[in-house]
Amino acid sequence: MTSLSVPPREAPDRPRLSPLLRLLILTQLAFNIGFFAVLPFLSAHLGQGMGMAGWLVGLVLGLRTFSQQGLFVVGGALADRYGIRPVVLAGCVLRIGGFVWLGYAERTWTVVGSVLLIGFAAALFSPAVESEVARQAVVWEEAGGGSRTRVLALFTVAGQAGAFVGPLLGALLLAVDFRTACLAGAGVFVLVLAGHAWLLPQRIPGRMRTPVRGGVRLVLRNRAFLALCCAYGAYLLAYNQLYLALPEEVERATGSQTALAWLFAVSSLLVVTAQLPVTRWAGERLAMRRSMVAGLLLVAAGFAVVALARPAGWTGGVGLVPAGGFVVLLTFGQMLVAPVARAWVPDLADEGRLGLYTGALSSVSGLIVLLGSSATGTLLDAGLPSAVPWLALAAIPAIAVFLLPRRVDPP
Repeated sequence: MTSLSVPPREAPDRPRLSPLLRLLILTQLAFNIGFFAVLPFLSAHLGQGMGMAGWLVGLVLGLRTFSQQGLFVVGGALADRYGIRPVVLAGCVLRIGGFVWLGYAERTWTVVGSVLLIGFAAALFSPAVESEVARQAVVWEEAGGGSRTRVLALFTVAGQAGAFVGPLLGALLLAVDFRTACLAGAGVFVLVLAGHAWLLPQRIPGRMRTPVRGGVRLVLRNRAFLALCCAYGAYLLAYNQLYLALPEEVERATGSQTALAWLFAVSSLLVVTAQLPVTRWAGERLAMRRSMVAGLLLVAAGFAVVALARPAGWTGGVGLVPAGGFVVLLTFGQMLVAPVARAWVPDLADEGRLGLYTGALSSVSGLIVLLGSSATGTLLDAGLPSAVPWLALAAIPAIAVFLLPRRVDPP
């Protein structure tokens, strides 16, 4: 693995991020502003605005997730074959069409069609952008710029900043109506499309084009990569409890979910303000595997905090303290795990297949979350002693520590 330290005499010549890297990092910010201006308000629109039954709302949201995460591997393979420019531009066009369609959708089948289009658009451009950021981060590291993980951390910060600003924009636009929010989201992607049509290079030096055929077989034979996918999937399953277990705990403690928005805001602000310092600290002291181990154990500790407090039955402001501790520990664990997992992929991917492997990381881990979410939901509703479900959830990231690959060299 490349050294994370730079000799003092080389510091003045330390290269800055390339224009392409800066563009791709800003891309993540813009993508998330446009996306989160609309999607957080979709379930309320479908249920209250269109009168859909709860099960149908859940199905629509599930289909959107599947069309996105489940097909990342397709977008990654297409990026390997055709380069990122046509894949990103096509994804932007589809996202624009999906948001406009959703704004005018008034029947179930039109809603389903629009959210599938929105999800598939992300399945095209996200793995293309993420894989190129990872590849360019390796180039930057090898040129003496520093740890590639810092680049991936900056990418994470940009995405989290977009996830923070997007809902604020959407809330303002909802004062008009949901259609206005959708059209504004489409407008953001029109700007992204125009900017990338102008700024994305036709050909990126050093990026080879690889046939799509045969790639999945290589992924399935790569045990070290699959181990990383399983460990990352376990982390995502644990992180997903922000939307499943945490609302239930906040409801129990306060009688409503009003405080949930504040806890989410704390999480976003922590990532925006602390991600880079945490990554810098970890890069100076921890190798990739140890960073992920520390992050997974912090996530496990977050669940343990709630488990230890549940028997006391605290309510009100005091009852929110364990939930706040859970959010803080989970967020710091995320800061250690997420950028490192993406930075690790280039070391495990076959030559010319980085897009495929980046997409596969999201698809495989997303499948784990899909299969595990129903099990964790059943666990929370099983009527077990109050601490038991949270202890069981703590075991998920703790066990994932043993799934992490030990080999970091390219296959």
